[in-house]
Amino acid sequence: MEHHVTLDSQQITLPTSGLWPKLPAVGGVIGVVGLGLAFLLQGEDPQRLAFSYLTGFMFWVTIALGGLFFVILHYLARSGWSVVVRRLAEKVAATLPLFAILFLPIPLLFMHDLFHWSDAAAVAHDPLLQHKAPYLNIAFFNLRAVIYFAVWIGLMIYFNRASQKQDASADFGITARLNKRSAPCMILFGLTLNFAAVDWMMTLDPHWFSTIFGVYTFAGCVIAIFATLILMSLRLQRRGVLEGVVTGEHYHDMGKMLFGFVVFWAYIGFSQFMLIWYANIPEETIWFDHRWHNGWQPVSILLAVGHFAIPFFWLISQPAKRSRFAMTAGALWLLFMHYVDIYWLVMPTPVPSGDHHAMVAQAFQPAATDIACWLGIGGLFVAYLGHLLGQGSLVPKADPRLAESLTFESV
Repeated sequence: MEHHVTLDSQQITLPTSGLWPKLPAVGGVIGVVGLGLAFLLQGEDPQRLAFSYLTGFMFWVTIALGGLFFVILHYLARSGWSVVVRRLAEKVAATLPLFAILFLPIPLLFMHDLFHWSDAAAVAHDPLLQHKAPYLNIAFFNLRAVIYFAVWIGLMIYFNRASQKQDASADFGITARLNKRSAPCMILFGLTLNFAAVDWMMTLDPHWFSTIFGVYTFAGCVIAIFATLILMSLRLQRRGVLEGVVTGEHYHDMGKMLFGFVVFWAYIGFSQFMLIWYANIPEETIWFDHRWHNGWQPVSILLAVGHFAIPFFWLISQPAKRSRFAMTAGALWLLFMHYVDIYWLVMPTPVPSGDHHAMVAQAFQPAATDIACWLGIGGLFVAYLGHLLGQGSLVPKADPRLAESLTFESV
């Protein structure tokens, strides 16, 4: 264990001028206007608004969940290098109570527009939905959502409060306790994330399932949080914050993690596709068929090239992972591709058409509500995150491994 390290307050606190202190106000305005426009633009197609809202929600909540994963992983791995960016991840994870509120429109307003299995008439005419009814029913769906958010928010509060307490008390034993308790916490996180991904995205098409869907969603979460941490650190350093704290060595390691999970995402995605393609069972291949026709073929190709091939060759070299320009471009691109990925998962879902029980996959037709929901939910996320960033230190200044992190050299 290292000794306590003293840092200049200007290095580790949000500046009092410029855009950063205005984030709560600016983000709040964008959020309210964006969501207001989304509801105004729905016109006579409230179902499209439901899918736009779910897509925007899943994009932003996966960033927050990625932050929670990063914090738990930090203690599980007893990591030293990541100390200087852990507090940023803690603050990203601390937005999870906001997402518990933003989730409410899904069961209250959009349930029947999104989830075919929530229609009693549809269930009555579908033996498969009847078989799945003990799990796929509205009451149990809502109860599971409460459990997911309770677990996530509980884990976030536990780790964040312990981290803040350590700043005040300089009790190095707190880190040791969190190290020991991180393993069961990671199991809880993994299980709830997996089931939430299944509930909120996979059951949009209740006739299809994949045992690897939750892992695929997890891979996207990790890519999103590393891209976010890179961008946050770089932007803060433009205002002199974290200068001499987060160095090229840390960007190199975050770049390696970003690169590694790009490969992991591709591996999981290809494994899911390859097994379904090889078995060639209509009940399984139909999901990919929906994402290859009706205008979705270019999006599927973009995912393969843009979410894997381009970032793979962009991030594979050591100079790129030490270049601020290359890391900024790579992180922005991967966040864009993460949105494309969520869009691709959600939007082609079959919906009732004509005959109430006939299901037709949605064509690729981007709508203004897609942008409005993304901006609306994202604006509120940025507003709350800006508020959290303005509270206290941006670095866990009493962490026993802080000195190790400050002098870290990547290999």
